Amino acid sequence: MYTWEITRRIAADIERLNELRARLDTGTLPRRWAGRLRRELEAGSTAASTGLEGVPVTVAEVRRILAGDRPPAVSDTDIRLVEGYRDAMSYVLRRADDPGFTWQPELILGIHDRVLAGFYALGAGRFRTGPVYLALTGEGRRVYEPPPADEVPDLVRDLADFAQTRSCDLPAPVLSALVHVRLAGVHPFSDGNGRTARVLASLAMYRCGFTRAEFASLEEWWGAHREVYYAAFECLGPVWDPVANVTPFVEAHVNAQRLQMEALSLREAAERQLWQVLEDIVTEDLSAPPRMADALYDAFFGREVTNRYYRGLADVSVATATNDLMRLEASGLVRATGAGRSAAYTGTEALVVAVAEAANLGEVPISSPIDARRAWLVARLAERAQR
Repeated sequence: MYTWEITRRIAADIERLNELRARLDTGTLPRRWAGRLRRELEAGSTAASTGLEGVPVTVAEVRRILAGDRPPAVSDTDIRLVEGYRDAMSYVLRRADDPGFTWQPELILGIHDRVLAGFYALGAGRFRTGPVYLALTGEGRRVYEPPPADEVPDLVRDLADFAQTRSCDLPAPVLSALVHVRLAGVHPFSDGNGRTARVLASLAMYRCGFTRAEFASLEEWWGAHREVYYAAFECLGPVWDPVANVTPFVEAHVNAQRLQMEALSLREAAERQLWQVLEDIVTEDLSAPPRMADALYDAFFGREVTNRYYRGLADVSVATATNDLMRLEASGLVRATGAGRSAAYTGTEALVVAVAEAANLGEVPISSPIDARRAWLVARLAERAQR
């Protein structure tokens, strides 16, 4: 099924990806920062992937949902779909390093069931039984017709056999791209095909040695570059063609993987410095437990921190969360709107100044809005990381 070749562009991106993997896999991240980084990237990738499929949630809302909070503007159904997608990604992470792992259709059906949060009405965990057509959003014009439903089980079995037999001889980014495009081309489900394909692409990366899970997922990149993502599928043609040349998709996928890792490696380096500064402020300036850096991290970026959200991050009681947040408010680093447990805390200008001083970055531009000053600080940290 499908033809492809490894072009010079693909080979160059693979070489760079291997360099990045070698660099990122060295050393051990501080435990609390590793957990925070995982949650941040999990929220970004989950929001992007569900958003690509029409689930109307923001990164901020997803961040709250995954921490156990329930944003009032998000429906119960969409909350379940967000949690289902996270469950699917957690599942493949748990399965990825199993010595007895094998690619098989039931694995793919199980992932799909989790992606759709078990919703029977959406066809969770079951192959479609009728035709489907892909159309441009807002236009209704058909752009692709997948194979007939009666061919789906055999084609998915072929996909699983391909991934099982080629996982040892194909570069991980190429296998990931091919698993992605093959499932998308077959379109075996009534709903959730894109999310399932992207989860399987991440699984292929994990299985082939890209052990830093936060750098193996492409959802956040595709979410920010939707036109590139959809254009990559044009090589499939308008109607199912089992011998279509999908080299353009592989090129786009591997290139996106490289660009994503480049961007995330720099972001991780800059924000790790920020995290360390915030921990120092908490433990040294406030003589407080390091867990309170979790609240300051969100507050620094202008996010609202509620008691329930903070409890989900720090794994503390209601009373402890209340005391921690009130202590941060008393320090002047955050301010509260509302009262009691319904209060929401955000960062103040004093927090921005404190970070700049603790990081030895000099004076923050005082004439710009606070969001611009935050961005200025992160940019300076990124420049330091590059040096």
